[in-house]
Amino acid sequence: MEFFFPEDNLTRAVPEETKIAALSAQPYPDGRRLRVNLEVTPFQKRPYIEVSLHNADGDEVASTNIVEPMSWKLEFTMHLRGELKNPYTLNARLYYPDGPSDEPRQFSFDVEPPPPSTETDSN
Repeated sequence: MEFFFPEDNLTRAVPEETKIAALSAQPYPDGRRLRVNLEVTPFQKRPYIEVSLHNADGDEVASTNIVEPMSWKLEFTMHLRGELKNPYTLNARLYYPDGPSDEPRQFSFDVEPPPPSTETDSN
């Protein structure tokens, strides 16, 4: 596990220039969870971030709100609800409640179904 501590030599962006720099997702092998990686430009004022996950039908299957993150490099897990319907689209939006917002970002991907269980009953 990596921790990201502020570095004194970083230039921090004002709210108007704070943006989502990277968004990606990797499904776990179980086909029910998703590791999300989100990177924001270093900021002076902590933003708010909304993240939602939609299936191929456009239905929201997971969402989260991040309020004033301490770091600009975030990693978290989202849980998929319902049956698998590829492709999935991850949407992220950075904003300030009383100020500017960044253009929403999207990341699309497929989730592989988990492999069939090979366990046998030994009774």
